[in-house]
Amino acid sequence: MNASADRLYELLPVVHRRRDADEGYPLRALLQVIAEQVNLVEADIGQLYENWFIETCDDWVAPYIGDLIGYRIVHEGGEPGDVSLPRGVARNKILIPRRDVANTIHDRRRKGTLAVLESLARDVAGWPARAVEFYRRLAVAQSINHRRLDRGRTVDLRDGDALDRLDGPFDDLAHIVDVRRITSKRTLGRYNIPSVGVFVWRLRSYPVTQTPAYCFEEQGPNCYLFSVLGNDTQLFTRPRPDAPHPLGELDLPTPIRRRPFEQSLRSESDRQDYYGEENSLQIWLGSPGEPGRPPDLRPVPPKQIVAADLTDWMYHPPPGQIAVDPVLGRIVFPPGQPRKQGVRQGVWVSYHYGFSADIGGGEYARPLAQPPDHRLYLVGEGERFTHIKDALDQWWRDQPRNAVIEITDNGVYVEQITISLRVGQTLQLRAADRKRPVIRLLDWQTSLPDNLSVRGEPGAAAWFTLDGLLITGRGVQIEGDIRGVTIRHSTLVPGWRLHCDCEPKRPTEPSLALFDAPACLTIEHSIVGAIQVTRDEVKEDPVLIHISDSIVDATRPDRVALGAPEGLCAYAALTIARSTVFGRIESHAIQLGENCLFGGLIRVARRQQGCLRFSYVTPGSRTPRRYECQPDLVESAVADRFNKGDISAERDSLQYSERLRVEPEFNSTRYGTPTYCQLASTCATEITRGADDESEMGVFHDLYQPQRTANLRARLDEYTPAGMDAGIIYAS
Repeated sequence: MNASADRLYELLPVVHRRRDADEGYPLRALLQVIAEQVNLVEADIGQLYENWFIETCDDWVAPYIGDLIGYRIVHEGGEPGDVSLPRGVARNKILIPRRDVANTIHDRRRKGTLAVLESLARDVAGWPARAVEFYRRLAVAQSINHRRLDRGRTVDLRDGDALDRLDGPFDDLAHIVDVRRITSKRTLGRYNIPSVGVFVWRLRSYPVTQTPAYCFEEQGPNCYLFSVLGNDTQLFTRPRPDAPHPLGELDLPTPIRRRPFEQSLRSESDRQDYYGEENSLQIWLGSPGEPGRPPDLRPVPPKQIVAADLTDWMYHPPPGQIAVDPVLGRIVFPPGQPRKQGVRQGVWVSYHYGFSADIGGGEYARPLAQPPDHRLYLVGEGERFTHIKDALDQWWRDQPRNAVIEITDNGVYVEQITISLRVGQTLQLRAADRKRPVIRLLDWQTSLPDNLSVRGEPGAAAWFTLDGLLITGRGVQIEGDIRGVTIRHSTLVPGWRLHCDCEPKRPTEPSLALFDAPACLTIEHSIVGAIQVTRDEVKEDPVLIHISDSIVDATRPDRVALGAPEGLCAYAALTIARSTVFGRIESHAIQLGENCLFGGLIRVARRQQGCLRFSYVTPGSRTPRRYECQPDLVESAVADRFNKGDISAERDSLQYSERLRVEPEFNSTRYGTPTYCQLASTCATEITRGADDESEMGVFHDLYQPQRTANLRARLDEYTPAGMDAGIIYAS
């Protein structure tokens, strides 16, 4: 389709166009207006044709196509949202999965088979899954005439690999009968004749490609960590695409275990399961190369890799070998062969780690936005600039109004970065799409701080954006006349740096410090540490802070996540949505807080304005008016059971127990672990379905996991073989 505004004008004979030119193009202007409407009608007709097919139709058409084939919407997960709102569209994609509608007829033809249960989990909930018939795991007496040596075996205590897989989706040991139902609402059973377990993986496997390893010099120059932050990290499998049924460990985003990793390395086959190019991990040795050239790296062959338990760094491989621990993400070279033999020598790694969602930066697709008249400076191996500081120096000389400094690789940039913005300038410091560069800040100056400093000159009214970056070692400092700062899909490591066990090294230091700037701070899809605001309440208005789909981690609930020096309230007006906060919030005002988890006391100076809704608020907080918040709702429900004015000990005891019951429970509260900020399976329903749209409170609200579970539960009831009970088991 020709969408040009002059499409009709170009159809006119040349003589008419010449006459129109002599008159000042009045006919051309008229035909442009008509062509605009023609384009709209033509596009609408084209979309009507696309709406005939589930693969190309608009999102609002999917329920109607499903209705034609008898697709039933699951109302237990909530009612569909408003298709005119972006959040309603996102919710409807989960409640009415396009892929499930497309495969409805195909799945009905396979109804009652085990393979269809695995495809249902992928189509309905978007989770990879493995279905297990538990009657095949029962201890049975073998018939001499029909022996099944692979079923009903007693435990062999010498088989360490089988013991590692005990009670998991790949368990093949014999169990006694468990009479509890796998769908019980009280305590779940597993090993029964009618029980079928559908193990689902909610964690995703994210890649880190060819990045420098961390030399752990505290232990020795021959000791390295896969994580550039210096913490232990569990390595994950890169799932194989389009794997056949049944799915194995290599086909799912599972943590890599030591024994199968060792067996794969010892295999005589040329193809490796875990190690090597296009696999889950790989190691390179060499030098970064000359400036402007790609690094000179040599891949370590699989024959030199040894799987080992490096818990205490006690194992030392023989000469010519390299020990790798996939559980802790550690690497050890032979004692007499240190790899850090100079400034041009190093170790590079590729690996996969586990996390719940696309936040905090990483090698995932994310939207990029910039002004149309911007100037682009590329930084990375093979680009014009190999250091961020070189690009900043060129930007300072050019002085463009709008500029973007984009890092195109996954390198670690150890630099001292100071940015000064002039009048009306905007600057983005960002990573390229599907890249995860790291900025490592060191203690460069003895008498001055070494934060990543951004300063606006007097009267500058400039804008600054961080996008897709991971900053460690120090924090970010904003000062001067800056109108706005945006932090998007980035991580400012809580506590600046990490120990091996993911404990922060500087837990009391803020990751973001604001000194009389900016006028507005926006944090989206990011992980940040504590935020400290220093602002003149007499001369300035409060800074507007907008936080959404992010984690603010002060490393402990009793530390300040948002505040000012000397224990004062931050002179800030906070708007926060779909976020998780670990630490106290001490703010001038909260304009709006919704669908959040506040893991610390809240102290607000101006409680007459603003509102908190559908959130968990720590008891004892001083907040604006609250609506549908926890534990207020459960405490009110207990109070309604007693007469007004009753102050009995029984009522107080019940309220206290209900308050403890709805307190959020997390699988991990330490940044650097795969289950960071993930709600535990024992968390109260009031939290896991306590948002305004019945999703979970907190940073992972937009995953809509309760809706995914309700959808999958209904489909399993429909497609499970007759006489069988199918239950959902979270493998991660």
